[in-house]
Amino acid sequence: MRKLEFASLQVRDIEASKAFYTQKLGFEDSGMPNPHACVFRYNKGESSFAIRTPIGDLDGKELGVGVAIWFAIDEKIEDLQAQLLAKDVTLLGPIQETPFGKIIVAKDPDGYKLTFLETVE
Repeated sequence: MRKLEFASLQVRDIEASKAFYTQKLGFEDSGMPNPHACVFRYNKGESSFAIRTPIGDLDGKELGVGVAIWFAIDEKIEDLQAQLLAKDVTLLGPIQETPFGKIIVAKDPDGYKLTFLETVE
């Protein structure tokens, strides 16, 4: 395997998750018709992923454990942090320095960790 082509996250409430990703994080609904999923674009359409209704029974299961998704950003991490805090997005700590650049980690309604990366130049 050399490349991950696509990812989808199983969510409990597709409409609530869709609102979180579009209204709070700024992802764009691609408009692809699917009653069980919503495919998103971000950063001028460069990245795409989806949320979807569960495949199988998720009752009592904790979602998001062990999953972290990283998105490269073009803006300053401090600007994104301010935007997310203004929209009441849960952030898991302050901005951090990593070998890859500065990151901020947000948590979605199902507990998935979303890392936004301002790369080192």
